[in-house]
Formats: sequence, structure tokens, C-alpha cells
Amino acid sequence: VQLVESGGGLVQPGGSLRLSCAASGFTFNMYYMNWYRQAPGKERELVASISTFGASRTYADSVKGRFTISRDNAKNTVYLQMNNLKPEDTAVYYCKNPRINYWGQGTQVTVSS
Repeated sequence: VQLVESGGGLVQPGGSLRLSCAASGFTFNMYYMNWYRQAPGKERELVASISTFGASRTYADSVKGRFTISRDNAKNTVYLQMNNLKPEDTAVYYCKNPRINYWGQGTQVTVSS
């Protein structure tokens, strides 16, 4: 199993970023995929989840209306579009197959002026 997150960076409040996660080592379209984040000094939290073909998507209350999770099963990739970013969104973001105990390296998102 391999999960490679990318797309993080430094952005000003109100800005946008699109995270990507390339997956391999399992049959991607058979599994839900999740995005998590972990801020300094805090526990890792579930941010968004998407079903196998995208029909069902759920979000943490803190990001609802600002973040959108999507997936491209042909590319074995899951995305997280993040708009109207706030300083409290600063964290390392991870994607994960909820049925497999494996974490990638994550991608750092920093929201600061």
C-alpha cells in the first residue's frame, strides 16, 4: 500500500488549495477514502469522507461548505478542494483508506498572513 499526498503549501486566509492523494497497492474503487488532518498539539481528526464512486460525501462541521472531497477512480486519486481557508485549518493533511492501517507522509497546509 502506498498513499502519496501533495498540494499543500502556505496560503493567506481566504485562499484556496487543492490537495491530491495518489493511492496504490489496493483496488481503489472498492474502498471509501478519507481525508484527515492533525494540527500541532492536537489529535488527528477526520475532515471528509467519500464513498467508492462518490455518491456519498461527508464532512466535519468545521469544514462544511468550504471543503469538497472528490475522487478519480481511473487515476486512483482522491482530492480535497479547500476554499476560504482559515488559520485554524493549518495542519498536516493525510488521506487514508479507512479499512487499511497505513498512513502516508501527509502534506503541510499553513494558512497565515
